[in-house]
Amino acid sequence: MNGRLLAPRPAKTRLLVRLFHLWFLLRRPMTLGVRGVVYNAQANTVLLVRHTYVAGWQLPGGGVEPGETTEAALARELEEEGNIALTGAPELKSVHFNRKASRRDHVAVYLVAGFRQTHPHKPDGEIAEARFFPLDALPEETTEGTRRRLSEIFEGAPVSAEW
Repeated sequence: MNGRLLAPRPAKTRLLVRLFHLWFLLRRPMTLGVRGVVYNAQANTVLLVRHTYVAGWQLPGGGVEPGETTEAALARELEEEGNIALTGAPELKSVHFNRKASRRDHVAVYLVAGFRQTHPHKPDGEIAEARFFPLDALPEETTEGTRRRLSEIFEGAPVSAEW
């Protein structure tokens, strides 16, 4: 084995590596997002939202703010996007790598069975529409990531690591 591989790096190299690492962290810090599968078992429906800035129906959710728990972020996002208040603890179902779908590095997916609707959704600058859809009659424009998550949770399909 080449002994040079185990030798300590020169000070100049260590400094460059630290500077590059710092630049990378400032350029694109790791982020975390949450999505909620808001499920009404009596009607066998799930809540989907349609954003004003991207095509397709998808699960409600968004980013986790610094110092915020994923559960707190989920509660905030559900209230903002679907006027949904949690009445029970959400169940963490999975965590997925998500760099292709958005700027979030990882997304935690929660199943929400205990909830109440606070008031009807009114369109705003971010969410054009929020509606409950039967699981067996999702709109054609439902995003692939949303379909995959619903299939994994309700049909026991193999879990994919990527969103």
